[in-house]
Amino acid sequence: AQGARRSMTTVVVLGASGMLGHALVAELKDHDIRALTRAQADLTDRAMLEESIPQGAVVINTAAYTDVDGAETHSDDAFAVNAEGVRHVAEVVKTRHGRLIHLSTDYVFDGAAHTPYPENSPRNPQSVYGASKARGEQYVQETLPDSGIIARTAWLYGLPGSNFAATILTLGKDRESLTVVKDQIGQPTSTLDVARMIRSLVDSDVTSGVFHATNSGHASWFDFAQKLFTLAGWDPQRIKPVSSDAFPRPARRPAWSVLGHEAWLTHGLPAPRDWKDALDEAWVRGFRELVDES
Repeated sequence: AQGARRSMTTVVVLGASGMLGHALVAELKDHDIRALTRAQADLTDRAMLEESIPQGAVVINTAAYTDVDGAETHSDDAFAVNAEGVRHVAEVVKTRHGRLIHLSTDYVFDGAAHTPYPENSPRNPQSVYGASKARGEQYVQETLPDSGIIARTAWLYGLPGSNFAATILTLGKDRESLTVVKDQIGQPTSTLDVARMIRSLVDSDVTSGVFHATNSGHASWFDFAQKLFTLAGWDPQRIKPVSSDAFPRPARRPAWSVLGHEAWLTHGLPAPRDWKDALDEAWVRGFRELVDES
């Protein structure tokens, strides 16, 4: 049976110690899973990858150089992992006759749109990090045209891990007020939901294409912070809106990071739910404890 065949397929998670990797390992625990950290499978070390990826495996690559600002001055490091490292993974998956689900980012777009970016929108990164991730996407599509899936995510939060939601709740316990950017719009996205989206791809017959693995709807960072305060039972008026100019950063951030979700529907897979619903679940599944600890 097809289901039985799938259950025998090894699923390799690269970057398993990261925030999304952690959620994926939990979500896929009923699969034959091989969870690999950077120490076990470094993307820049092809020999390690060849030892780690078995024949016919589904490989989920969450490993990346993610220091967006650091990439501006360490472009060689960013490209070594996010571009050349991804090429290594794709080439090894090809020799193993496997399937690759590669995690990418909204930073491959310029952020100048005003409507959700379709999956086939032209890439136009505005930062070194974005450029390195865009190159990685190209390598996946060139190397694995029939067995490579790109899953772009954005504004990711989850536990354990360092992320906006955890930071806001930690600061909110001690500070009278917080200033949060209001002129960047995106989709707050729970690692729990992304893990389920990736699982639906693993368990499907989809072998290639681009999917946007973000929650639906949209919000500013200010809106996101206010929702977190409301969940914590705090006065959301303690959050003060500011423009991005108040927080100058080395790397340019996309002003608009809202991604479209057509591909899920086209392939008969569940469309992502609204970000507020996802946050409500993430709250009771762990984030509430960040507030209860005080």
